Amino acid sequence: MAANPKIVIAGAGSIGCYVGGCLLLAGRDAHFLIRPRLATELAAHGLTISDYSGRERKIDSGRLLLDTEPPVMAAADLIFVTVKSVATAEIALQIAMHAKPGAVVVSFQNGVGNADTLREVCHDQTVLPGMVGFNVVHLSEGRFHQATTSALYLPPDNAALAALKNVDGLVVRPCHDMQGILWGKLLLNLGNALNALSGLPLHEQLHDIRWRRLHATMMDEALLAMSKAKISPAKLTVIPARVLPYLLRLPTPIYRHVMAANFTIDRRARSSMAQDLDLGRHTEIDFLQGAVIALAEKHGVSTPLCRRVADAVRLAEVAKSGSPCLAPESLLSH
Repeated sequence: MAANPKIVIAGAGSIGCYVGGCLLLAGRDAHFLIRPRLATELAAHGLTISDYSGRERKIDSGRLLLDTEPPVMAAADLIFVTVKSVATAEIALQIAMHAKPGAVVVSFQNGVGNADTLREVCHDQTVLPGMVGFNVVHLSEGRFHQATTSALYLPPDNAALAALKNVDGLVVRPCHDMQGILWGKLLLNLGNALNALSGLPLHEQLHDIRWRRLHATMMDEALLAMSKAKISPAKLTVIPARVLPYLLRLPTPIYRHVMAANFTIDRRARSSMAQDLDLGRHTEIDFLQGAVIALAEKHGVSTPLCRRVADAVRLAEVAKSGSPCLAPESLLSH
């Protein structure tokens, strides 16, 4: 692979724009395959990336390589897939049609099965699972804000790792157990739906024990299904995955103390699912709670709360009115 490979961020939204911005600022040859609406926004305002520490960096629009059509992938050495899981099958067909043989494709998406979906179609490319551990909020006018701490996770010893090394703003962690990483992230992402349904900033929601108890109960359902399937979720924080439900159920003053010592969550953070409801788009509920429900059904495990939350999100999708701003108690009733 070239010393400075051509990288295409396929489906650059919040995560893709933030990662692509870091790559450009580090001198990487990064191109954006992007929606026309967002391309217009970046062409007008440039790209500004910021983070929870208060740092802000801007890239003028003239430096941005923006494309709205998939042939941009034809010369790519690396393709970082950052589309929502609902669009994985579509982007897979575009990669298979346009990408060159031997290109390395990395799925930086929520959910546990996206790399498999890509592999089913992209026979001439090398497909790798990846995981983005942090949250990015789109603040309008080309501004994208990393609102939580974490890293990019990748299998070790591959070309994508080399391109991502020494990129300011991105921490890369090689990991041999990517299945465990993806399921560990899914446990955390079960809270995305609660954030979307509550209409609250993530920081405020997490300081309400009623919402935390709901997240903990869904984690319990998922962990039981994973145990039956002999899946071990990876430890993505200083706290082991199986201890997280206990942490969420702690009284709020104790929880706040533990959080302050181990995590950083910006007060502007909101889940990507909340942003999808705001924009009237389909969410990833079928790839988060839906994945838990499917695994549980296979192993005879009941998931009543995951089902109720999934149903509530689907109703909000149909309504296309943004967050329904539910109270947590409304999700406890049948």
